[in-house]
Amino acid sequence: MMRVSFSSSAYKPVQPLVNFPGGLNMDPFIPWRRKDKVVIVMGATGTGKSRLSIDLATRFPAEIINSDKMQVYKGLEIATNKVSQEECKGIPHHLLGIIDPNLDFTASDFQYHASNSLESIIRRGLLPIIAGGSNSYIKALVNDDLEFQSKYDCCFLWVDVSMSVLHSFVSVRVDRMVKAGLVNEVRQFFSLDGDYSSGIRRAIGVPELDQFFRNENKVDEETKAKLLQTAIEKIKSNTCKLACQQFQNILRLQDQLGWHMHHLDATEAFLKNGQESDEAWERLVAGPSSLIVNRFLEEEEDDFITSPSSSNVIAAASVLGSTAATAIAAATH
Repeated sequence: MMRVSFSSSAYKPVQPLVNFPGGLNMDPFIPWRRKDKVVIVMGATGTGKSRLSIDLATRFPAEIINSDKMQVYKGLEIATNKVSQEECKGIPHHLLGIIDPNLDFTASDFQYHASNSLESIIRRGLLPIIAGGSNSYIKALVNDDLEFQSKYDCCFLWVDVSMSVLHSFVSVRVDRMVKAGLVNEVRQFFSLDGDYSSGIRRAIGVPELDQFFRNENKVDEETKAKLLQTAIEKIKSNTCKLACQQFQNILRLQDQLGWHMHHLDATEAFLKNGQESDEAWERLVAGPSSLIVNRFLEEEEDDFITSPSSSNVIAAASVLGSTAATAIAAATH
């Protein structure tokens, strides 16, 4: 059986890198440390990021760090499509349903908490898998955090589905969510002042149902049904818009910041049903991902394309200019 080591340290003397005027030399015995490995699963909403991360965590000794900015909050399990305890298959999940729903959990907050989770997972000899659709969180950690860059090598897995197929899937998924109790779940977060700008109230499904909640007891049953259907259609439309935005953000991160992503097209699995769908998922997504991760864990850091260095970031910023760089920094998904 192949033995995989996730973290190790070695020390070797190196020559001084810089000679400063006046005779200041850097320590010639700076410790060299092999970077720890991190797998990052990305993709638009509904593409199967959680499924893939759990698949991988059942094949490698791993734990999962959630990077979905709505799933970090307590509550709205249906609306935010959190994985159930059964779906987790016993795999520990970090930053999932732990934050007060009334607080704002920022990208900086994610950096801090994710870094703590990474250290905890690696300290116990396990592989961290970061999975979620909030690309601004991933960018803040991987691209903006110099300490992260100094400690970790990343393997990016991009789960993708044809947008037309994904939109159809999203529509069906929203209908399932409604049947599962979405409306009553969201009702507890209805805001009398109409403020849906902070915390979990920003989640798709909450502002869209506002008019229904305001008027459901003032109108007849026919009008009430129309109000609800209008809200459901808005939820579907806004979820599809989010998927498109997330897709574009991933392309931007890949092209402008130099991230190398392993593209995994799951469209065929979404077009099939039952066992045929599962077989397509294994053949096109889970199987290839497992091979990619296995190779990533075996390779030395210089032999595998990993997270961008600070020089890549500086180069990207100079090419993009301040306006585009600001747009990337402001990406919310």
